[in-house]
Amino acid sequence: MPESHATASPQRRTRQRAAVHAIMSDLDEFRTAQQIHDVLRGNGDRIGLTTVYRTLQSMADAGEVDALRTGDGEMAYRRCSTGHHHHLVCRVCGRTVEVTGPAVERWATRVAEENGFREVSHDLEIFGTCAEH
Repeated sequence: MPESHATASPQRRTRQRAAVHAIMSDLDEFRTAQQIHDVLRGNGDRIGLTTVYRTLQSMADAGEVDALRTGDGEMAYRRCSTGHHHHLVCRVCGRTVEVTGPAVERWATRVAEENGFREVSHDLEIFGTCAEH
């Protein structure tokens, strides 16, 4: 039986949530909630770590930020360009490059069809070390 997905209720717009949104607009690389919280606190924003986590999850659910699981299992977030894309992520410095992958899209569609799946979505992150490391 298919799952029912309820639409999340929108969060109240607060000063703290606005601060998270503003920080995400300024960051170029993926950052964990703890790292974002540290930046906010360093800027003098009084905000709880739980609020940062909830705001980032809400932004990810709304498609406003990309979320990926780091090598140590923690979620990291970044505001990304629009449209479907994938990421190359440096394990050493966290440098991230957005890439499109038509071959990956064709492969995912073919594998899904061969196995009787429809309405398929996917996320792809490729981890390695950048030229700097």
